[in-house]
Amino acid sequence: MNSKSPINLSRRKFLISAALTSGGIIGTNLVSKSLAQAPAIITSDKVRPSIPYGVASGDINGRNAVIWSRSNQPSKMIVEYATDESFRGARRVFGPNALENSDFTARVYLKDLPLNEQIYYRVLFQDLDNTTVYSEPVTGTFRTPRAGRRDVFFAWSGDTAGQGWGINPDFGGMKIYESMRKLDPDFFIHSGDNIYADGPILSQVTLDDGSIWKNITTPEKSKVAESLAEFRGNYKYNLLDDNIRRFNAQVPLLLQWDDHETRNNWYPGQIIMDDNRYTVKDVSLLATRARQAFLEYAPIRLNKEEPSRIYRSFKYNELLDVFMLDERSYRGPNSPNRQTQASAETAFIGETQVEWLKKQLKKSTATWKVIASDMPIGLIVADGPVNFESFANGDGPALGRELELADLLRFINRENIKNVVWLTADVHYAAAHYYDPNKAQFTDFKPFWEFVGGPLNAGTFGPNQLDNTFGPQVKFNSIPSDLKANRPPSDGLQFFGSVKINSDTEVMTVSLHNIDGKVVYTVDLQPE
Repeated sequence: MNSKSPINLSRRKFLISAALTSGGIIGTNLVSKSLAQAPAIITSDKVRPSIPYGVASGDINGRNAVIWSRSNQPSKMIVEYATDESFRGARRVFGPNALENSDFTARVYLKDLPLNEQIYYRVLFQDLDNTTVYSEPVTGTFRTPRAGRRDVFFAWSGDTAGQGWGINPDFGGMKIYESMRKLDPDFFIHSGDNIYADGPILSQVTLDDGSIWKNITTPEKSKVAESLAEFRGNYKYNLLDDNIRRFNAQVPLLLQWDDHETRNNWYPGQIIMDDNRYTVKDVSLLATRARQAFLEYAPIRLNKEEPSRIYRSFKYNELLDVFMLDERSYRGPNSPNRQTQASAETAFIGETQVEWLKKQLKKSTATWKVIASDMPIGLIVADGPVNFESFANGDGPALGRELELADLLRFINRENIKNVVWLTADVHYAAAHYYDPNKAQFTDFKPFWEFVGGPLNAGTFGPNQLDNTFGPQVKFNSIPSDLKANRPPSDGLQFFGSVKINSDTEVMTVSLHNIDGKVVYTVDLQPE
């Protein structure tokens, strides 16, 4: 459990006063003096832009942050921000136009922010035809990194709206997001499967006891996503949930993607042969549309040289660097994964990304290096009867995609890069694994920990079988070995993780939490 002080009273008052509505978190009393004096902040909702899906911050990196939102019509994004909840001395940034070609999404890059401060911000959209007409402001807040050696507290998990388990108002919506928000993390890593583009949401599901799980539904979530509009509709669907919008307005996001942002177990070049739900059979075409929707709806700082690139890193402070991987875009085809030589066929992270990661790890001066991996290392994830989805391919020496991982682990060992921890999700249960070279088939690596979170609001599965190549040991498993597959969120088997780094001792405390936020496992990791 987070041992920090709770949210300060003024900040709590700010968040509560920003009451949730269908249009997001609205603070009509927070219009700045300059805007209040404008003659055309009018009350007709038929004319003015609106903000139907709230706001979000993300990619917090030093003094920089990204603010994201979406309008309902062509308009210009404006962000005002201050360190005072009353917005005294607020600075204003005019962002890009939100146009149809981006589905009316937009983002603003804030820079030169003060460190170790609570930032309060509000987003408005200005009508392009009548520049005296603005939307209602929607408010949010985030905390900038603490300079130097200061405590760090963050959370991670994955897997939202999967296997037909959507927004159930009777259940309280996707309420695990509210449990995470109450812990007030500095930021949140979503480890992938932000949406389930291949998982339609039906209006109701009959549970084992005969009771009914009721879902909010939309046209875009009623079939598999193929068009760009349908992929976009998956992100809009999640943002209908009050818990998610409230969470996004308070906790900065670091987002990865995995397979379900496009289609289960996809890889570049795949052709759909066995799923009649799809009229578009070219998965690379689907992935292009999926990537566009993901980047439109994510508060990600786009790379100027490679605007479609998703992997990136963040230096939070002296205690922590975070490396966000993309294990979907550069992989070879799923196969039996038993090749004896590394090649394009065995790529998983991919040569360019591996070299980037090595350089980033080597130059890192942070005490702890967190590798955010959208798939686990030692858990076997099958793709059909003979192929594999992740690194693992069964017990034995390093083969196939494991060769790439072995090369990376060998590099970390030989360069004496200390305190590397892996965080992941994907398998829809929570676990803690310790990788020990003394128990491994491949032994040229430093021992390390891997922690698994999820699902957030999806079916619970597992546990998966471990592959002994890198010597993993199960230190914790959140579910029984005889679990019936695809358990609903109402069973309570939804999980997330948190990480606390103590600035005095540099100890990293990793905890796994259930749907209500209760700690079900915790361990203290001592730094080397």
